[in-house]
Amino acid sequence: MISGVRLTSGKKGRHISHELKLTALLLLVLSVFSISSTSRAQILRTSSYQLHDKTVVSSFSAPLSNSVTDIVTSGDSIWLGTGKGLSLSTDRGATWKNFYGTPEFGQEDISALAVHGKEIWVATAHTVTINNQSQPEGSGLRYSPDGGMTWKVIPQPRDTDNIDTLFYNSKSTIRALGITTNINNITYDIALTDSAVWIASFAGMLRKSTDHGETWQRVIIPPDDLDEISPGDSLVFDLAPTGGALGLQGNYNHRLFSVVAENDSTIWAGTADGLNLTTDGGRSWKKFSYQNETEPITGNFVVALYHHYDKGKNILWAATAATDKTGERRGVSVTEDYGVTWKTTLLDEFAHNFGSRDSIVYTVTDNGIFRSSDEGTTWLRAGSIFDPTIKQQITQPAFYSAAAMGDTIFFGGDDGIAVTYDSGNQFGAAWNVLHASQAVGNSSTTYAYPNPFSPNNEIARLHYSTGGKDLSVTVRIFDFGMNLVRTVISNAVRSGSLEHDEIWDGTDDAHRIVANGPYFYQVVIGNNKPVWGKILVIK
Repeated sequence: MISGVRLTSGKKGRHISHELKLTALLLLVLSVFSISSTSRAQILRTSSYQLHDKTVVSSFSAPLSNSVTDIVTSGDSIWLGTGKGLSLSTDRGATWKNFYGTPEFGQEDISALAVHGKEIWVATAHTVTINNQSQPEGSGLRYSPDGGMTWKVIPQPRDTDNIDTLFYNSKSTIRALGITTNINNITYDIALTDSAVWIASFAGMLRKSTDHGETWQRVIIPPDDLDEISPGDSLVFDLAPTGGALGLQGNYNHRLFSVVAENDSTIWAGTADGLNLTTDGGRSWKKFSYQNETEPITGNFVVALYHHYDKGKNILWAATAATDKTGERRGVSVTEDYGVTWKTTLLDEFAHNFGSRDSIVYTVTDNGIFRSSDEGTTWLRAGSIFDPTIKQQITQPAFYSAAAMGDTIFFGGDDGIAVTYDSGNQFGAAWNVLHASQAVGNSSTTYAYPNPFSPNNEIARLHYSTGGKDLSVTVRIFDFGMNLVRTVISNAVRSGSLEHDEIWDGTDDAHRIVANGPYFYQVVIGNNKPVWGKILVIK
């Protein structure tokens, strides 16, 4: 049985500015949706879920954050990039090793993740406050040659001079903006080949290293007003994501967001002005945009790229969003012939990434999880995601990452990890939900997370334990005057083998969003003395 909603592509335009798109992507990568700013504890809990038509019981040692922006599977390993660092599981998600707080990773967010055999590359970032404004700052890369056993810290690539001259060929030298700061110099994507690592950075542009990050070479790609460049051309333009006070020609096509490598020769790079393809290792490039093709990509803002082999077909999937140019739309753009022709699908959905299992492709969007078994002609949207064993539900629709390990599919978003089984004719019939939380260990302690929270765009979880016994539980919300606002659950039986989260969406019993301010919640477990907690609502 396949559960969900079947969709086909439609046609309705929507435009968003460069600034709004950049803000959305920064929030996607840098958001920290974790249980607390200081806790690094792991909670071990047992979850039973139905996969392969049998019950599997696993002990979960959770990642530290519920904001999961990257998932990569390789062999028996599952790698996560989250709002609280890097996490690794080598037993199909039963237990996790978290690198947050280690000397190599510190307390950095993960902005990009790539795996190539035993080689692991991770880009990190954080926000800083400058003149009362939050700014994204790249904090470098981490490289492991041995599957995460040891790590090398590599500084964020940047330049010494404000303006450099790069040799392109005997006819052309290119002025290049020197990126001398880490502010906005944040790496959003990494691609690995047998001999090189490629990084896509917003301010830092496209760069490659052939010596494991000891040195970095700036890669020259077309400016906004050229659709291709090759070594035989006589070229005059500036390699610069912005002009600024230095008087350079700024190019949206030099603002990089995504990169994927098929091999050492064939690399795709996505920017704020289109898709760029090289088949000679980065010397010559062809650019694909909404404006320069008869049947073009949906929009020039290329958020993510995914390369997929299927039945002899070489398929490139691109999450393509609209810029401020007329006619562009959000959606997914697909090519099987290196850009000679494009198919567009999932129009008006904001796609963030892709995953695949054999001929099946998964696209994760602001509006949930989509699945296609016919190369994007039709899509199935996953329905509600609920784990009946631990009474956990995914409440936020946005997902940012997807990866398959055999028939088991992992999805990450704003609200933790959702896991399901896909046999080819069964998808989404049963879900396992994994949330990060801190164990309380007894029935006399409780906490709420996130706290404070905004009912406009998130829910609060009220965490507690029944103390090892199966007991009935009642949870109520009161305002500051101790007036009853909401009964969340009433005499619901909860297992003693698990710790529990109850969800409050910030509404009262009449389903109205409550006013800003402090609220108290009461957890009554069996005949025990009520346990109280406090939560702050800020809309």
